[in-house]
Amino acid sequence: MIQSNVILEISKNNIIHNYNFFNELHKKNICSATIKSNGYGLGAEKIYRLLLNNGCKHFFVATTEEGLSLRKNFSKGFIYILNGTEFNNYKIFKKYNLIPILSNLKDYRKMKNKSLNYGIQINTGINRLGMNYNEYEEILFKDKNLKIIMSHLACADNKQNPYNGLQLNKFKQIKDHHGNNKIVFSLANSFGSVLSKEYLFDMIRPGISIYGGHFNNIILKKHIKSVVKLKAKILQIKLLDKNQFVGYNQTYKTNKKTWIAVVGIGYGDGLNRILSNNGMVFLKNTKYNIIGRISMDSIIVDITKGISNFKNETYVDIINYKHGIDELAKNCKTISHEILTSLTNRVERKFV
Repeated sequence: MIQSNVILEISKNNIIHNYNFFNELHKKNICSATIKSNGYGLGAEKIYRLLLNNGCKHFFVATTEEGLSLRKNFSKGFIYILNGTEFNNYKIFKKYNLIPILSNLKDYRKMKNKSLNYGIQINTGINRLGMNYNEYEEILFKDKNLKIIMSHLACADNKQNPYNGLQLNKFKQIKDHHGNNKIVFSLANSFGSVLSKEYLFDMIRPGISIYGGHFNNIILKKHIKSVVKLKAKILQIKLLDKNQFVGYNQTYKTNKKTWIAVVGIGYGDGLNRILSNNGMVFLKNTKYNIIGRISMDSIIVDITKGISNFKNETYVDIINYKHGIDELAKNCKTISHEILTSLTNRVERKFV
C-alpha cells in the first residue's frame, strides 16, 4: 500500500459539531450547508452524505456541474445552484430536480412559466450576482415555483461595519413587500449568522465555518471546532555545515551546523510560496521553521532543536486542530477559504 506524502485528515465529528452549532441558533430557522468548490476542497459528496445523515436537507453549490454530480449520487435533499442557469437548458434542472438561483429579470421571465422550482438572488449591496434591487417589485411573489429569495452580505466578517445594517434594511423591505409566507428568505452566511438574530430570516447558509474557519470572530472562535489536519512526510534528514545555502536562489544561509528535514509537500500540493522563509510546521506541539524557498514538491525545515524526535517517514503538521486554517491563512495573507480550496488532487483526503 502506497503511503501518501501529503494527507488531509478531515474530522467528521467536528463537521457535524459545527453544523449543529448553526442549526441550533434558532429552532424555527432552516440551516443549509454551502458545499461549493468540492465542499471547500474537502470532498462534496462525502460532506453531502455526512450532513444529509445528520439532518441537513438544503445544499448550495456554485455550478450546474456541481449540482448534477451530487444529484446523480443522491436523490434526497434540495440542491440550489448559485450561478443560476448558466445559460443551460432549463429541462436539465427539471430532470435532475435542481433549483437555479436566478440573478436577472430575463431569466426570471423565462423560468416563471416553466413549472420549474427556482430561487431569486437580489443584490442588496455586494454587486456580484443578483437582480438589481430596484427590480424586485416586478417579481410575482405568489408564483408557487418561487421557493427562495436570497441576498448576500458583503462585510459580515466585520461586525462593526455599518454596511451590514444597510443591506439588512434593504432585505427587510423585500420581505415586507412580498406577502407570501411560503417563500424562504435567506441573507446570512457563516459570519452573518452570528451578527444578530435579525439576520437569520428563514434560512442561513453557513459555509467556511462548517469546515473550521472562524476569521477570529469572537462567537465563532468560541464554538467552532477545527476540522482538518494537513500533514506531510519527511523524505530525508541531513546535517548541513555552517554557511550552506538552502533551496532555490540562495535565499537562506546557515549560520551554524544545522539539521534539516526535506518534507514532501510543496506548491504542487497547494502550499503557498509566501511561506518560504516564513512558515512553520509542527511536531509534538513544537514549531519548526521552514527555511529556503518552497519548491513544487518539497519544503525544507530546520529541525536542529528537536532532532531526536525526527526520522524518515515521520509526518509533520502544516495545519492541525490547535494551529488551524485561519492561522495559516493569516501567515499567507489570505483567507481560510483559499487555503482549503487551493489544495490539489495530489493531497489525499482521509475522513476520520
